[in-house]
Amino acid sequence: MIFMQISVDRKLGRSTPVPVEVPAAPAGAGILHLGLGSFHRAHQAVYTAAALQAEGGAWGIVGVASRSRAVVDAMHAQDLLYSVATISPAGTSLSIPGAHVDAFVAADDLRRVPETIADPGIRVVTITVTENGYSYSPATEHLDLADEIIQADLRGGAPRSTIGQLARGLQRRASLSGAPISILSCDNLAANGKHTAKLVREFLHALPGAEGAEALAYLDAAVTFPSSMVDRIVPTTTAALRAQTRHLLGAVDEAPVPAEPFTMWAIEDAFAAGRPAWQAGGAVFTDEVGRYEQMKVRLLNGTHSLIAYLGALRGVDLIPESIAIDEVADAARTVMRREYEPSVEAPTGVDLRAYEGELFERWANTALGHRTSQVGSDGSVKLRQRIPEPALQALRQGEMPHLIALTVAGYLSCLAPLGEFDPGRQAAAMTDPARERLATAAAASRGGAELAARVVTEQQLFGAALAGETAFIGRVGDLIDTIRTGGVDAAVADALAASHTPESNDLQQRSAR
Repeated sequence: MIFMQISVDRKLGRSTPVPVEVPAAPAGAGILHLGLGSFHRAHQAVYTAAALQAEGGAWGIVGVASRSRAVVDAMHAQDLLYSVATISPAGTSLSIPGAHVDAFVAADDLRRVPETIADPGIRVVTITVTENGYSYSPATEHLDLADEIIQADLRGGAPRSTIGQLARGLQRRASLSGAPISILSCDNLAANGKHTAKLVREFLHALPGAEGAEALAYLDAAVTFPSSMVDRIVPTTTAALRAQTRHLLGAVDEAPVPAEPFTMWAIEDAFAAGRPAWQAGGAVFTDEVGRYEQMKVRLLNGTHSLIAYLGALRGVDLIPESIAIDEVADAARTVMRREYEPSVEAPTGVDLRAYEGELFERWANTALGHRTSQVGSDGSVKLRQRIPEPALQALRQGEMPHLIALTVAGYLSCLAPLGEFDPGRQAAAMTDPARERLATAAAASRGGAELAARVVTEQQLFGAALAGETAFIGRVGDLIDTIRTGGVDAAVADALAASHTPESNDLQQRSAR
């Protein structure tokens, strides 16, 4: 392989010979993407590259990072190229999407995002800013009008919030051209298209006087908010991956992205100004996005969270190491099939058991290096999307969802440990917007029952409906105490034994004890 003999001091670029196909530059910009992180570059950009190769067109992506310059600077130094490393136990293969035509940092020029949205050449805005980036109150599901950044965006000037940027950009587009456009959320939010539309409308309604009236009318006439479900495991880029990529390319890539072989994208086909041929990359256009969303958020994400918290509390760095533990695998299989699956309506043509089997293969991908601390981060936002409805469905049927309770107990034990309990360095590495208030709740609690009540009932971290389920909250508290005094293995054994014993699921019997 001649490329291995080439100096690796030169950077990846369009004039650099590499053993990977470099696609032609897109004909022009058609997509603005908010959230220029690893997931977007290993998912939507890959599908867009396939669409461009299949049908061409001016569908190049303008990528926007919120604050960090690292990826933007690296991509500009490499002619907007980077590699995607598809990693499996069988080996690593590289591809170069080449779908971007520009990239910038929003914080460097706050007016540029709304100005770009107003450009009639942009016909789709895609978003991956995580669940935490939508400036809404989890307790009400509405725009958080008390948020300081939202308040500043409403007062005028250059917007800093994602919702403010979208609303101000659409407001400007309405006044300049009125050209149709679609806003496509790719984040793990229930009915993410409708959710995004609601928040944008609430922002426009909150503007003083009739300032938002023209934009609201424009939304009704020319803007759509399709929903979508995205699925691909994309771990953090490591120094080892950079070195491997350099070796395989024979050139330096400062922005490589690792990803698993599996990828899925289900999209509601409701675009106001056309769209790329994403189906060329395997995207599914469907009116059953909600079913795909349920399947992914509950079976994959909900179970993934449990694997992460149990692994972290056991001192395990990686998801494959966690799922390789028999008790963790049993807990994952039980929560998936007994507690999540009954709440999921499978999309037409999808075999849930086959999908579940594939999930275990994906989690066991030892070459991928997905960290328990990464999967366990932002649980206050993620779990709210994953656990309430399945838990409530079980409770309404008189059954205790022991493994969902263990998920919450594991989460709180990692993020808000009681007393002298040390959850370990993996838990300490988890980030969460609620960490401070969870720590305050833990400091004021004498045991698991008090902590669970403060978080689930008083703070309503998982919604108002679950806040009133005293038996469930008590079960969470019991498991927190078991983790603290007997260790995580004892809690797993307790939850599994209770789940596999039919009479232990009877809430009336539990209440009588």
